[in-house]
Amino acid sequence: LITCILVIGLAGVWHCVVQKSQVKESIKVGFVYIGDESNPYVYNFIRAQKSIENQFGDKVQVVEKFNVPENAVEEPLVELAKEKCDVIFATSYGYGKTTKEVAKKYPEIQFCQATGDNANQNPIVSNYHTYMGAVYQGRYIAGIVAGMKLQEMISEGKITPQDAKIGYVGAYAYAEVISGYTAFLLGARSVVPETVMTVCYANTWSSYSYEKEIAKSLIKDGCVIISQHSDTTGPAVACEEMSQTDKYEVYHVGYNQGMTSVAPTTSLIGCKVNWEPYESAVIQAVLDGKKIESELDVQKEKNDAWGGLADNWVQMLELNEVIAAPGTRKAVKRAIDGFAKGQI
Repeated sequence: LITCILVIGLAGVWHCVVQKSQVKESIKVGFVYIGDESNPYVYNFIRAQKSIENQFGDKVQVVEKFNVPENAVEEPLVELAKEKCDVIFATSYGYGKTTKEVAKKYPEIQFCQATGDNANQNPIVSNYHTYMGAVYQGRYIAGIVAGMKLQEMISEGKITPQDAKIGYVGAYAYAEVISGYTAFLLGARSVVPETVMTVCYANTWSSYSYEKEIAKSLIKDGCVIISQHSDTTGPAVACEEMSQTDKYEVYHVGYNQGMTSVAPTTSLIGCKVNWEPYESAVIQAVLDGKKIESELDVQKEKNDAWGGLADNWVQMLELNEVIAAPGTRKAVKRAIDGFAKGQI
């Protein structure tokens, strides 16, 4: 009995010593971005980064890599690893395969891949993690806003139910993009069941001119609302220009940042993933020497985590009430509550 007590006591002391040794006073954090502040998708990540810097102060030293193409991410990742980063955030879907390979070589560093889907695929790499917001929830609500605008145009005799046509500028045929535009269409159809949608892929994340060209083509083809899962303001600007100069009545639903600055008379609403809660939790976990997923109060499966509107991982952007259909704000609130209560 005395021996057992001594062993348990020594084990407890050892655990405390080890845990204390893993606690860090400060850490170095790396970020790899596919663009820079001029890109709405990247700017959304940068806002989260700045929030983290303000939150943790001198506990965090940040190193950034901007304008890194998806096919050239290995070198910047290795550079960050050699700079002794404790955690590295890779922020574009196409980085995932390479980031996981680099993570194998640096097991002492935590690698976190935004929008990734391969953390739980074999081979499992214990220091490689993926995370994503359930942004299809926001897109469904944005679809409701679009549907209410379509219904208003039908009621005013500007279009018929058969003219309720929306266009969607997608980057690639990835699951994330497909689930998003499916949710958007379902939201619109919850208001106007006749709604149809045309999807065009840009096959790039960030070509302002090409995204704008696609949006203009969709408008000329009869689409009266344009949305997007691409990274520039091109589609929003296309709606504004064609509304003002070519006399089309067309509206826009955005992503990542409010678009009223470039499309004040056509931008209805948007949604975004809020990256700050996950990245903040990761940094705190690394500082405390704890496993990342154990510190996340959201849905998770092994090394993958995701959250929605109720977790503040997804947010609706500002509603442009000047052009939105009457009652839209109340409809948005009802839908947000519906997701929170599990009714949608």
